[in-house]
Amino acid sequence: MAKLTKKQKKMQEMLEGFTQPSTAVDAIKKLKEISNEVSKFNETVECHMRLGIEVKHADQQIRSTVVLPAGLGKEVRVCVIAKGAKVNEATEAGADFAGTEDIIDKIAGGWFEFDTLIATPDCMGMLGKLGRVLGPKGLMPNPKTGTVTPTPEKAVEDVKKGMVEYRADQYGNIHVMVSKVSFDEKKLVENVQFVLNTLVKAKPATVKGKYITNISLSTTMGPGIHVDQDSIDM
Repeated sequence: MAKLTKKQKKMQEMLEGFTQPSTAVDAIKKLKEISNEVSKFNETVECHMRLGIEVKHADQQIRSTVVLPAGLGKEVRVCVIAKGAKVNEATEAGADFAGTEDIIDKIAGGWFEFDTLIATPDCMGMLGKLGRVLGPKGLMPNPKTGTVTPTPEKAVEDVKKGMVEYRADQYGNIHVMVSKVSFDEKKLVENVQFVLNTLVKAKPATVKGKYITNISLSTTMGPGIHVDQDSIDM
C-alpha cells in the first residue's frame, strides 16, 4: 500500500467524524474547508455520478452538454472555425478567436491556446486532418456536444455562460465540472441540482432499476465526499 503524503494525511484527519453520505451543502462546506487548509488554490469542483445503465447498449450511451445556471467561475477561451459572415457573428458573440484556414493552419502548427473549439458543419471536412491532434485533447468539435453547429454565435454564448460536457464512461460513471471551490455555496448547489435534473430528464427509457446509484463531490486535489441524493432538491 502506497504511503500517504502529508497533504493526504491532513485531508484524512479533516474528514474524521464527518458523516457520509452527507448533504450537498455540508459536502461543499467540507471541501471548501479542506481546500483552504491543504490545497490553497482555487480548485475545480466536480460532481461524480454512477448510473445504472448498460453502456454497451447504444440506446443507453449518454453524452450531451448542460449550461450551468450559475456559470463555471472561470474564463473559457473559445475558438470558432467558420466561413464568411459567421466569423464576424462568432466574434461579436464573444469568441476569443475566429477564422477559417488561418485558424486551421495555426492548429496544425501546434497552437492550442483555447479551451473549446466550435465549427460550422461546412468546415468539418477541413478539420478532418486535425482529428489526430484534436481528438486526444478532447477538442474535436462534435454535434452531440453542440460544438458542430450552423449557429456558432449561439454556441459561443452558451460556452461563455458555463456550458460543460458530460459523458458516461464504459462503467456508467459521469464526471462533470460544476464550478470553482471559491464559488458561493448556494451557487455551487444550484449547479449540482441542475446537472442532476438534466441527467434525470436524459434517462433512457430502457433503463431498469435505480438510475442514479451514487453521487459524490470532489475538488481537483481533494477527497471525494459521498452525497445523499435526497438532500438535493431535484
